[in-house]
Amino acid sequence: MPEIVPEKDKQIPSSIKELLESSYVKGQFDPETHPGFVQIEQKYASRPGMWMLRDAYESFQKMWSAAQEDGHEIRIVSATRNFNAQKRIWEQKWTGNTILSDGTKANEIEDSVLRAKKILLYSSMPGTSRHHWGTDIDINHLNNEWFEKGKGKALYAWMTNNAAHYGFCQPYQSKDAGRTGYEEEKWHWSYEPISRYLTSYCEYAITNEAINGFLGSETAADINVVSNYILGVDKGCYSAQ
Repeated sequence: MPEIVPEKDKQIPSSIKELLESSYVKGQFDPETHPGFVQIEQKYASRPGMWMLRDAYESFQKMWSAAQEDGHEIRIVSATRNFNAQKRIWEQKWTGNTILSDGTKANEIEDSVLRAKKILLYSSMPGTSRHHWGTDIDINHLNNEWFEKGKGKALYAWMTNNAAHYGFCQPYQSKDAGRTGYEEEKWHWSYEPISRYLTSYCEYAITNEAINGFLGSETAADINVVSNYILGVDKGCYSAQ
């Protein structure tokens, strides 16, 4: 098996080493029965039944309290999604049953690679989503415009200035600096002390051919989904870059 992390990441905490295997990073488990996960309390969430990795959740709670003290409300709208959950989202878009954010249907695109790339503007292929890991959350609104005025703008400014103190980073910032992959997502935040190891593992141990088991998976290699999407994150969220 190839080396799974860069030289500087050799001293991996034992609790994280347990997560460095393909079925975990590809979301092929149930967070409700995984010993490392805890259910998110309702006061932090837009709906019940969401889960996070314990360490990430404990840091989120501290960040939430600090934001509250400064007059900002952070609300988790999406957290852990395993492979099956992501597959449902992806295939609903692939078949045209879910309308895309621009009002079009992906199944109107005959070329399968172009269809996949259209969905990949904002949605991950099953097996490649950071939401599999329990480290990543979406907050408040799944719309960049909400974070560009009023309360949303104020919250985004607070997050930009303070989230790193609690270990959180924004993986999908502006692509102006040459980042590949998904479009900017001001709502998506990641617990970097753990997610950076998982990202490194994907670079060394996950192949495009291993991304399969869903409609359109044959496009993963043509798109080079590992390099361009899994690794297409802001440098602040991937210390190996």
